[in-house]
Amino acid sequence: MPDLRISASSYSNTAPLIWSFLYGANRGKIEIILDTAPARSAQLLAQNRVDAALVPVIEYQRIENARLVPEVCVGAREKVRSVCLVTKGVDLWDVESVALDVSSKTSVALTKIIFREFYGFEPNYKEAKPDLSEMLSDSHCALLIGDPALTIDESLYRKYDLAELWREYTGFGFVFAMWMTREEKKETAKSIDFAAARNEGLRHLDEIISNYENEIPLAREDFKNYLSENISYSIDENMGKGLELFFELANKHDLIEKRKELIFINE
Repeated sequence: MPDLRISASSYSNTAPLIWSFLYGANRGKIEIILDTAPARSAQLLAQNRVDAALVPVIEYQRIENARLVPEVCVGAREKVRSVCLVTKGVDLWDVESVALDVSSKTSVALTKIIFREFYGFEPNYKEAKPDLSEMLSDSHCALLIGDPALTIDESLYRKYDLAELWREYTGFGFVFAMWMTREEKKETAKSIDFAAARNEGLRHLDEIISNYENEIPLAREDFKNYLSENISYSIDENMGKGLELFFELANKHDLIEKRKELIFINE
């Protein structure tokens, strides 16, 4: 078995970041644990069961001695498509209750910030399995993330893109997840070239799309646009400022105990 172990979610938007470890230059060199819930990767990192993990960014503020891998992320400069609030036509201003898919803690925190900071009120929340019809059976609104959010029938539902809402109110892009390690394992994490792995994955989008074509009923060109245009796998200055503001607002609204400064593994 490889000495190095990493973890990530199996959503299609992570595929370019992990393709190298599954099929490319890093295949067989590094063990990778996949789970449908990004929050599971955070748990594995917090328990020191992996050397690095692709983790919802809010967990950086919650995991002791967490350190960030620079440059690489799952984010969106304008519209993400796969993280959204969904209603049966109800405007967000009129939402009284929200069913939360808690697979990603970042999306939950962003939802609460949007309502508290941007809309100025707090709906009632409840945790729910990511089944849209069930979520909306007793809630005005549902938070849905990942691949299920890509194929929502917008003739039946109203879809609000969380990255789009964030940009509308802040002017910034949004970072949803980043590779992280722990301080005691940062030298090990430095031995993994996550940026090169990302670049290799982005050169193989056609293969990635083929891997998901039986699971996600999107036209190939639409799927490719999602992975190459909607999702950003690099952090630019605007997205970096958005990340700082997100942590500032999370602290303001008591979604984290305290705000830690960003510390990267190369510092």
